[in-house]
Amino acid sequence: MSEAHALLEAVDRLADRCRSMPQSRLLGAVPGHPSRAAAVLELARRLAASALAAEGEPPREIPDAGVFAVGDQLAVAGHDLALAAEGEPDLLAGALADVLRTEELAAR
Repeated sequence: MSEAHALLEAVDRLADRCRSMPQSRLLGAVPGHPSRAAAVLELARRLAASALAAEGEPPREIPDAGVFAVGDQLAVAGHDLALAAEGEPDLLAGALADVLRTEELAAR
């Protein structure tokens, strides 16, 4: 399995989990974050920043569009990074590790 494919699978799995969580769970605090949604939004922002950097674009921040949007924001950022970092296995592996850490937090 390629690094990009592994990243996409992990991103999609976490995004789907977020989309199916009730509001009370999304708003529940996890270590280091005021909520699961905040942890996922922070991850989406990091992935988006990495994608922009890989494309040579200036940084832009993903806005906080609310707890019900974080799954979609994560999916877009993760897919963008998988495309932008194609051929950069170290960047993709680091992003995958970041997604898996956040997935573990969200599962608590």
